[in-house]
Amino acid sequence: MIEEFEVSGPDAGPYGITSGPDGALWFTLVHAAKIGRFAAGEVRTYDLAPDTDPTVIVQGPDGALWFTEYKGHKIGRITVDGVLTEFELPTPEAEPYGIAAGADGALWFTEINLDRIGRITPDGAITEFPLPVAGAFPGHITAGPDNGLWFALNQANAIGRIDIGGDVTIHPLPTEAAAPVGIADGGDGGIWFVEIMAGQVGRIAVDGHVDEFPLPDNECRPHAIVAGEDGSLWFTEWGANKIGRITLAGKIEEYELPTPNSEPHGITIGPDGAVWTALENGKLARISF
Repeated sequence: MIEEFEVSGPDAGPYGITSGPDGALWFTLVHAAKIGRFAAGEVRTYDLAPDTDPTVIVQGPDGALWFTEYKGHKIGRITVDGVLTEFELPTPEAEPYGIAAGADGALWFTEINLDRIGRITPDGAITEFPLPVAGAFPGHITAGPDNGLWFALNQANAIGRIDIGGDVTIHPLPTEAAAPVGIADGGDGGIWFVEIMAGQVGRIAVDGHVDEFPLPDNECRPHAIVAGEDGSLWFTEWGANKIGRITLAGKIEEYELPTPNSEPHGITIGPDGAVWTALENGKLARISF
Protein backbone atom coordinates (compact mmCIF):
# COMPACT_ATOMS: atom_id res chain seq x y z
CA MET A 1 0.00 0.00 0.00
CA ILE A 2 1.32 3.44 -0.94
CA GLU A 3 0.07 6.70 0.57
CA GLU A 4 1.24 10.21 -0.31
CA PHE A 5 1.32 13.25 1.97
CA GLU A 6 1.78 16.81 0.72
CA VAL A 7 4.49 18.60 2.68
CA SER A 8 5.39 21.54 0.42
CA GLY A 9 4.63 23.25 -2.85
CA PRO A 10 5.67 21.47 -6.07
CA ASP A 11 8.76 23.63 -6.48
CA ALA A 12 10.27 23.22 -2.99
CA GLY A 13 11.85 19.86 -3.76
CA PRO A 14 11.71 17.33 -0.89
CA TYR A 15 15.00 15.48 -1.32
CA GLY A 16 16.67 13.84 1.69
CA ILE A 17 14.67 12.11 4.44
CA THR A 18 15.39 10.39 7.75
CA SER A 19 13.72 9.35 11.00
CA GLY A 20 14.36 11.60 13.97
CA PRO A 21 14.72 10.64 17.64
CA ASP A 22 11.43 12.45 18.33
CA GLY A 23 9.32 9.99 16.33
CA ALA A 24 9.02 12.38 13.37
CA LEU A 25 10.30 12.32 9.81
CA TRP A 26 12.79 15.03 8.94
CA PHE A 27 13.49 16.04 5.35
CA THR A 28 15.28 18.62 3.24
CA LEU A 29 13.61 20.99 0.81
CA VAL A 30 16.48 21.43 -1.58
CA HIS A 31 15.02 24.19 -3.78
CA ALA A 32 13.34 26.12 -0.96
CA ALA A 33 16.36 26.05 1.39
CA LYS A 34 14.38 24.65 4.30
CA ILE A 35 14.42 21.72 6.69
CA GLY A 36 11.06 20.04 7.23
CA ARG A 37 9.51 17.94 9.98
CA PHE A 38 6.48 15.69 9.48
CA ALA A 39 4.58 13.93 12.26
CA ALA A 40 0.92 12.99 12.76
CA GLY A 41 -0.02 14.80 9.57
CA GLU A 42 1.55 18.10 10.70
CA VAL A 43 4.34 19.82 8.77
CA ARG A 44 6.79 22.31 10.22
CA THR A 45 9.57 23.97 8.26
CA TYR A 46 12.72 25.80 9.32
CA ASP A 47 14.37 28.36 7.05
CA LEU A 48 17.99 28.34 5.93
CA ALA A 49 19.76 31.04 3.96
CA PRO A 50 18.60 31.22 0.32
CA ASP A 51 20.33 29.08 -2.29
CA THR A 52 22.04 26.78 0.21
CA ASP A 53 20.50 23.58 -1.28
CA PRO A 54 20.19 21.30 1.76
CA THR A 55 20.47 17.73 0.47
CA VAL A 56 21.06 14.66 2.64
CA ILE A 57 19.89 14.54 6.28
CA VAL A 58 20.60 11.96 9.00
CA GLN A 59 20.18 11.49 12.71
CA GLY A 60 23.38 12.24 14.59
CA PRO A 61 24.87 10.57 17.66
CA ASP A 62 23.89 13.60 19.76
CA GLY A 63 20.14 13.32 19.18
CA ALA A 64 20.08 16.16 16.63
CA LEU A 65 19.59 16.04 12.84
CA TRP A 66 22.61 16.74 10.65
CA PHE A 67 22.52 17.71 6.98
CA THR A 68 24.66 18.91 4.11
CA GLU A 69 24.27 22.28 2.39
CA TYR A 70 25.42 21.51 -1.12
CA LYS A 71 25.58 25.12 -2.36
CA GLY A 72 26.03 26.68 1.06
CA HIS A 73 29.26 24.68 1.54
CA LYS A 74 28.30 24.00 5.14
CA ILE A 75 27.25 21.20 7.44
CA GLY A 76 24.05 21.97 9.30
CA ARG A 77 22.70 20.74 12.62
CA ILE A 78 19.12 21.17 13.85
CA THR A 79 17.71 20.03 17.16
CA VAL A 80 14.27 18.46 17.44
CA ASP A 81 13.14 21.84 18.84
CA GLY A 82 14.29 23.61 15.68
CA VAL A 83 17.50 25.24 16.96
CA LEU A 84 19.83 25.56 13.98
CA THR A 85 23.66 25.62 13.92
CA GLU A 86 25.78 25.74 10.79
CA PHE A 87 29.47 24.87 10.34
CA GLU A 88 31.39 26.37 7.42
CA LEU A 89 33.80 23.97 5.75
CA PRO A 90 37.51 24.83 5.83
CA THR A 91 37.97 24.57 2.06
CA PRO A 92 35.81 26.82 -0.17
CA GLU A 93 33.45 25.42 -2.81
CA ALA A 94 33.47 21.92 -1.29
CA GLU A 95 29.86 21.03 -2.24
CA PRO A 96 29.11 18.58 0.60
CA TYR A 97 26.51 15.97 -0.32
CA GLY A 98 26.25 12.64 1.52
CA ILE A 99 26.47 12.40 5.31
CA ALA A 100 26.36 9.53 7.81
CA ALA A 101 27.08 8.89 11.49
CA GLY A 102 30.25 6.90 12.06
CA ALA A 103 31.17 4.36 14.70
CA ASP A 104 33.53 6.93 16.26
CA GLY A 105 30.75 9.31 17.36
CA ALA A 106 31.40 11.78 14.52
CA LEU A 107 29.56 12.58 11.28
CA TRP A 108 31.27 11.73 8.00
CA PHE A 109 30.41 13.44 4.72
CA THR A 110 31.42 13.64 1.08
CA GLU A 111 32.71 16.70 -0.75
CA ILE A 112 31.70 16.31 -4.38
CA ASN A 113 33.72 19.20 -5.79
CA LEU A 114 36.97 18.49 -3.95
CA ASP A 115 37.28 14.68 -4.07
CA ARG A 116 37.45 14.54 -0.30
CA ILE A 117 35.76 12.86 2.62
CA GLY A 118 35.06 15.07 5.62
CA ARG A 119 34.60 14.34 9.30
CA ILE A 120 32.84 16.62 11.79
CA THR A 121 32.54 16.05 15.52
CA PRO A 122 29.33 17.01 17.34
CA ASP A 123 31.08 20.15 18.61
CA GLY A 124 32.01 21.21 15.06
CA ALA A 125 35.67 20.21 14.63
CA ILE A 126 36.21 19.37 10.94
CA THR A 127 38.87 17.26 9.25
CA GLU A 128 39.11 16.66 5.49
CA PHE A 129 40.71 13.61 3.86
CA PRO A 130 41.72 13.68 0.17
CA LEU A 131 40.78 10.76 -2.06
CA PRO A 132 43.44 9.09 -4.25
CA VAL A 133 41.37 9.67 -7.42
CA ALA A 134 40.52 12.92 -9.21
CA GLY A 135 37.08 13.81 -10.56
CA ALA A 136 35.51 10.97 -8.55
CA PHE A 137 32.31 12.82 -7.53
CA PRO A 138 31.74 11.11 -4.15
CA GLY A 139 28.00 10.76 -3.46
CA HIS A 140 26.22 9.01 -0.61
CA ILE A 141 28.12 7.57 2.36
CA THR A 142 27.21 5.01 5.02
CA ALA A 143 28.71 3.37 8.08
CA GLY A 144 29.64 -0.23 7.38
CA PRO A 145 29.61 -3.35 9.57
CA ASP A 146 33.42 -3.15 9.83
CA ASN A 147 33.47 0.31 11.51
CA GLY A 148 34.59 1.89 8.24
CA LEU A 149 32.69 4.42 6.14
CA TRP A 150 31.70 3.31 2.65
CA PHE A 151 30.84 5.71 -0.15
CA ALA A 152 29.85 5.78 -3.81
CA LEU A 153 32.27 7.33 -6.31
CA ASN A 154 29.90 8.29 -9.10
CA GLN A 155 32.39 9.38 -11.77
CA ALA A 156 35.23 7.06 -10.72
CA ASN A 157 32.83 4.11 -11.10
CA ALA A 158 33.88 2.65 -7.78
CA ILE A 159 32.96 2.12 -4.15
CA GLY A 160 35.33 3.61 -1.61
CA ARG A 161 36.05 2.88 2.03
CA ILE A 162 37.69 5.12 4.60
CA ASP A 163 38.62 3.97 8.08
CA ILE A 164 38.35 6.26 11.08
CA GLY A 165 42.06 7.03 10.76
CA GLY A 166 41.60 8.35 7.22
CA ASP A 167 43.05 5.48 5.17
CA VAL A 168 41.15 5.04 1.89
CA THR A 169 40.59 1.93 -0.24
CA ILE A 170 39.00 2.05 -3.71
CA HIS A 171 37.06 -0.87 -5.23
CA PRO A 172 36.31 -0.51 -8.99
CA LEU A 173 32.95 -1.81 -10.20
CA PRO A 174 32.62 -4.59 -12.81
CA THR A 175 30.15 -2.65 -15.00
CA GLU A 176 31.65 0.29 -16.87
CA ALA A 177 30.04 3.72 -16.41
CA ALA A 178 27.63 2.36 -13.79
CA ALA A 179 27.74 5.64 -11.81
CA PRO A 180 26.91 4.53 -8.23
CA VAL A 181 25.04 7.04 -6.04
CA GLY A 182 23.07 5.67 -3.07
CA ILE A 183 24.68 3.29 -0.57
CA ALA A 184 23.60 1.58 2.66
CA ASP A 185 24.62 -1.08 5.15
CA GLY A 186 22.50 -4.08 4.22
CA GLY A 187 22.49 -5.64 7.68
CA ASP A 188 23.79 -8.88 6.15
CA GLY A 189 27.48 -8.10 6.53
CA GLY A 190 27.63 -6.37 3.15
CA ILE A 191 27.15 -2.89 1.71
CA TRP A 192 24.43 -2.36 -0.89
CA PHE A 193 24.36 0.41 -3.47
CA VAL A 194 22.54 1.52 -6.61
CA GLU A 195 24.02 2.30 -10.01
CA ILE A 196 22.08 5.18 -11.55
CA MET A 197 23.39 4.86 -15.12
CA ALA A 198 23.52 1.06 -15.33
CA GLY A 199 20.10 0.49 -13.76
CA GLN A 200 21.46 -2.02 -11.28
CA VAL A 201 21.64 -2.74 -7.57
CA GLY A 202 25.01 -3.83 -6.24
CA ARG A 203 26.41 -5.47 -3.13
CA ILE A 204 30.01 -5.23 -1.98
CA ALA A 205 31.42 -7.47 0.73
CA VAL A 206 33.90 -6.04 3.22
CA ASP A 207 36.63 -7.92 1.33
CA GLY A 208 35.74 -6.00 -1.85
CA HIS A 209 33.84 -8.71 -3.75
CA VAL A 210 31.05 -7.15 -5.84
CA ASP A 211 27.78 -8.66 -7.04
CA GLU A 212 25.43 -6.74 -9.36
CA PHE A 213 21.71 -7.28 -9.96
CA PRO A 214 20.18 -5.77 -13.14
CA LEU A 215 16.79 -4.11 -12.71
CA PRO A 216 13.94 -4.78 -15.17
CA ASP A 217 14.36 -1.31 -16.70
CA ASN A 218 18.00 -0.31 -17.11
CA GLU A 219 16.93 3.32 -17.55
CA CYS A 220 15.01 3.54 -14.24
CA ARG A 221 17.85 5.60 -12.65
CA PRO A 222 17.95 4.19 -9.11
CA HIS A 223 19.04 6.91 -6.71
CA ALA A 224 18.96 6.01 -2.98
CA ILE A 225 18.77 2.77 -0.99
CA VAL A 226 18.02 1.70 2.59
CA ALA A 227 17.82 -1.55 4.54
CA GLY A 228 14.26 -2.42 5.53
CA GLU A 229 12.93 -4.08 8.64
CA ASP A 230 11.77 -6.99 6.47
CA GLY A 231 15.38 -8.02 5.77
CA SER A 232 15.40 -6.66 2.22
CA LEU A 233 16.71 -3.46 0.63
CA TRP A 234 14.42 -0.70 -0.63
CA PHE A 235 15.41 1.86 -3.25
CA THR A 236 14.05 4.74 -5.29
CA GLU A 237 13.78 4.60 -9.07
CA TRP A 238 13.96 8.29 -9.92
CA GLY A 239 13.55 7.81 -13.66
CA ALA A 240 10.76 5.21 -13.52
CA ASN A 241 8.57 6.74 -10.79
CA LYS A 242 8.80 3.56 -8.72
CA ILE A 243 10.03 2.18 -5.43
CA GLY A 244 12.00 -1.04 -5.69
CA ARG A 245 12.65 -3.87 -3.26
CA ILE A 246 15.42 -6.46 -3.51
CA THR A 247 15.88 -9.45 -1.25
CA LEU A 248 19.29 -10.61 -0.08
CA ALA A 249 18.99 -13.37 -2.68
CA GLY A 250 18.50 -10.81 -5.47
CA LYS A 251 14.74 -11.13 -6.06
CA ILE A 252 13.37 -7.77 -7.27
CA GLU A 253 9.90 -6.25 -6.91
CA GLU A 254 8.77 -2.78 -8.02
CA TYR A 255 5.90 -0.55 -6.91
CA GLU A 256 4.53 2.29 -9.04
CA LEU A 257 4.01 5.59 -7.24
CA PRO A 258 0.45 6.99 -7.49
CA THR A 259 1.42 10.41 -8.85
CA PRO A 260 3.16 10.49 -12.26
CA ASN A 261 6.59 12.13 -12.52
CA SER A 262 6.94 12.46 -8.74
CA GLU A 263 10.76 12.06 -8.82
CA PRO A 264 11.53 9.91 -5.75
CA HIS A 265 14.90 10.69 -4.19
CA GLY A 266 15.77 10.00 -0.54
CA ILE A 267 14.43 6.93 1.26
CA THR A 268 14.34 5.86 4.91
CA ILE A 269 12.61 3.57 7.37
CA GLY A 270 10.11 5.59 9.35
CA PRO A 271 9.43 5.47 13.09
CA ASP A 272 6.42 3.31 12.21
CA GLY A 273 8.57 0.70 10.45
CA ALA A 274 7.24 1.59 7.00
CA VAL A 275 9.35 2.73 4.07
CA TRP A 276 9.18 6.48 3.41
CA THR A 277 10.52 8.39 0.43
CA ALA A 278 10.85 12.07 -0.44
CA LEU A 279 9.21 13.04 -3.73
CA GLU A 280 10.51 16.12 -5.44
CA ASN A 281 6.96 17.08 -6.46
CA GLY A 282 6.26 18.25 -2.89
CA LYS A 283 5.18 15.04 -1.17
CA LEU A 284 6.35 12.24 1.07
CA ALA A 285 5.25 8.70 0.22
CA ARG A 286 4.72 5.87 2.71
CA ILE A 287 5.07 2.28 1.52
CA SER A 288 3.71 -0.34 3.92
CA PHE A 289 4.34 -4.03 3.49
